[in-house]
Amino acid sequence: MEIYSSEFLSTLLLIIGIDLVLAGDNAIVIAMAVRNLPAEQSRKGILYGTAGAVVIRIIATLMFVKLLEIPYLMLVGGIALTWIAYKLLVEDDEQDVEAAGSLREAIKTIVIADAAMGLDNVLAVAGAAHGSYLLVIIGLLISIPIVIWGSTMISGLMNKYPIIIYFGAGILALTAGKMITSEQAYIGFFKANPSLKYLVIGLVIAGVITAGRVTKLRKARKYNIG
Repeated sequence: MEIYSSEFLSTLLLIIGIDLVLAGDNAIVIAMAVRNLPAEQSRKGILYGTAGAVVIRIIATLMFVKLLEIPYLMLVGGIALTWIAYKLLVEDDEQDVEAAGSLREAIKTIVIADAAMGLDNVLAVAGAAHGSYLLVIIGLLISIPIVIWGSTMISGLMNKYPIIIYFGAGILALTAGKMITSEQAYIGFFKANPSLKYLVIGLVIAGVITAGRVTKLRKARKYNIG
């Protein structure tokens, strides 16, 4: 994949989109971890904690990129990401992160919480990168400043305009579909039958959105009845 090619740039945009879609939890963790610190320490906690989380996330993502080369792991990863996309639609995440009493504790809390919660992001980015370490690093480096300063706003917009959540789930489902059709065991078949490749990707996206919508409507009816 050549730098500045349309494929490279479109994949980079996809990775940035994935990072932003999954940024809401990061914003909550960061805000809660530093909320009891003085302003100066709070700023340092956000900066150092996020930097540590980014390093761990880059290492973990690069490891996943390599692991996805193992036969059938791309397929398994695509199926797992399909489930993650569905959960994004139907789950109401509530993070319970204890406020840290010192700068050191805040940094530790941010790094550990991000590592524990970041599996979906790592899997999605690794799958979207299709073996390109450069794309992983560039995508994360571009996304992180936006996550630090804008993820709270993004999270708020998702709550205010639910359609954004569906768009985000669609991005993850698109990545999942690409991973499934890029599995080495089937890639030859899909190259010979490109229409079927796009059909599978389309079915994954439609299935996630439809299943998520139906589940949300059922939940809404259940709570209204109760």
